[in-house]
Amino acid sequence: MRKVLFLAIIVVLSVSSCSLNKLVINKVSDALTGGGANTVFMGDNDPRLVGDAMPFAIKMYESLLDQNPNHQGLIVTTGSLFIMYANAFVQGPAEMLPLSQYEEKWAELERAKNLYLRGVTILERGINNKYPGMLGKWGPEENPQFTGGLSKMKQEDITLFYWYAAGTLSAYALNVFDISLGMRVPQIVEMINKAYELDSGYNSGALDELFFIVYSALPDGMGGDMEKALVHYQKALEKSGGQTAGPYVSYAQSVAVKKQDYDDFKNSLEKALDIDPNADRNNTLINVINQKKARYLLEKARDLFVTLEIEDDFYYDEEYY
Repeated sequence: MRKVLFLAIIVVLSVSSCSLNKLVINKVSDALTGGGANTVFMGDNDPRLVGDAMPFAIKMYESLLDQNPNHQGLIVTTGSLFIMYANAFVQGPAEMLPLSQYEEKWAELERAKNLYLRGVTILERGINNKYPGMLGKWGPEENPQFTGGLSKMKQEDITLFYWYAAGTLSAYALNVFDISLGMRVPQIVEMINKAYELDSGYNSGALDELFFIVYSALPDGMGGDMEKALVHYQKALEKSGGQTAGPYVSYAQSVAVKKQDYDDFKNSLEKALDIDPNADRNNTLINVINQKKARYLLEKARDLFVTLEIEDDFYYDEEYY
């Protein structure tokens, strides 16, 4: 992997000075998007190290994509990196800023939305490359290209569609008054349903976790359904063997806080913190990040639960801080 990265750097630095052989670019593109490339980031247990390195990696992939615009592997990797970076290293830290830093918080959330949409635009190109005209027309009117493309979707397309859906929904969640994004939600739910039909166990329950977030966050009129959300929550736990912190943290925020059930909230976040983040290298980074969020939520519980007025009711454990 190091040799491939070195070669990629040489390629990127050479882009502005000469016309590169298409075969060389394809080989580098294939190597950088092949099996094991993701583990370099997702298998790391130091979020700061990854967060510092990711912008360079994104620009490197973006430069290669500029030279090889229809390489599906580069499209998926570049688009997903934008979305991962926006979520883990821009939106996440911004949401933890105190109210006194409102202007900075708002600016960072706007930046996160912009990064999500940059990733989504790249992934949309990948979808339309495979299924011409499938995306781009949104709204209640029937779109034969969308329906036809969805019917042809294959299992190998799930990662492409997953990141497109996750990025679009994340951008929309940052501004639910963005009508242009809101109009995409019904079709995106259809995409996730199709992906689920093709492989319900994709990435150890990742689709169930996405379904849980969608059904628990959307209003009833747009497809929200807490009963369905809880079904997918349980399935996400089963398929991951309870070894991913994300579902526990999402449940604490989306369900326990709404119910104002502090005990349920605390229990869920403690389960997230009990996970060994190094047990599964495919999820090490995301587990470390979600555990940090779990600690933050426990620390801020008084702001979330109106009944936590007595000191003895407030959870604090030095083991976690």
